[in-house]
Amino acid sequence: MRFTNIALTGAAISLANAGPVSKRAISDADVLNYALTLEHLEASFYAEGLKNYTQEDFVKAGMKDPFYANLKEVASDEKKHVDFLTSALKAAGASPVAACTYNFPSTDVGGFLALASVLEGVGVSAYLGAAASIMSDTYLTAAGSILTTEARHSAYLRATLGEVPFAQAFDNPLGFNEVYTIASLFIASCPSSNGALSIKAFPSLMMSSMDAVMTGSNVQLMAGSGFDTSTSDIAAAFITVTGPVWAPLESMGDGKFTVTVPKGVAGQSYVVLAKGNKQATDDNIVAGPAIVEIGKKTAMGMDGKKNMTIPSPSKSITGSWSSSPATRSPSTTPVYDGAAQKVSAGIVGIVAAGLFGAMGLI
Repeated sequence: MRFTNIALTGAAISLANAGPVSKRAISDADVLNYALTLEHLEASFYAEGLKNYTQEDFVKAGMKDPFYANLKEVASDEKKHVDFLTSALKAAGASPVAACTYNFPSTDVGGFLALASVLEGVGVSAYLGAAASIMSDTYLTAAGSILTTEARHSAYLRATLGEVPFAQAFDNPLGFNEVYTIASLFIASCPSSNGALSIKAFPSLMMSSMDAVMTGSNVQLMAGSGFDTSTSDIAAAFITVTGPVWAPLESMGDGKFTVTVPKGVAGQSYVVLAKGNKQATDDNIVAGPAIVEIGKKTAMGMDGKKNMTIPSPSKSITGSWSSSPATRSPSTTPVYDGAAQKVSAGIVGIVAAGLFGAMGLI
């Protein structure tokens, strides 16, 4: 049974009546608006993709029916999440954030699907990371209900692209600032009426390639604008639910590093650079996260497509990334130009710049 808009509004009102919105440094209203920002981004992304690409386009790219119909259901889910969170915030007496203006640089079906998979994965990590900050049990249950749906979206898209849909036993949580650092890459500007959230963006962390890598392989990273190249005692940390997994890091100078992928991480993973090697928190993260896909491709892709890989970009990404979405130069935007049967390149850029730099909005 699918919710109607009336049912969603009623549920949101019930959610608001469950108790007052807690007032803290980061309140429940802040967390819900953080979630709403992400849902706006995802809903806008799917709406744009379904406008730009037809059912025939997806079929030609190897996505046999009913994939297109399922994709429309994913888009509908994201729109319902927006409506639900908006109604809940209004019913609780809080001001919901409005949608921003976005820049989703996919140029074909392959690039669109690659970016969709990454965004869904970040969405799962964002909700998981925000859970500990929600004081109300009722709000936590509502957020958890959205999280499980996002996880299903992520698994479906990963299987479509020939990636293991459940690459590890535990998903990786991301903090508010980490998610903002990733998401801001896709935000051109936001309405002035949107209230500021108590979050910040770290300097971006780029990868030279977004090809899937294996445990023990070396990955090249480059810190972006705002990174203090004079910072010493820097270590690489892969984020997991049980704490950071530290990895050997070699500095090549000028904010460039080589990191060895450690054991204990798989699938869509996140690496940050931190001061020291004891904690990876807002107080000592100096760049990132960058997104790393760890593990082999599988034969699970739609229509038997087993080689839907994410190749290296045609040229290096050298753009300077500002922490403010409104000031980012369009010329630095990574391009997703995946070809049929291959999820192209752009993801490189996405991740390369610290991927969806945690949305001060998500």
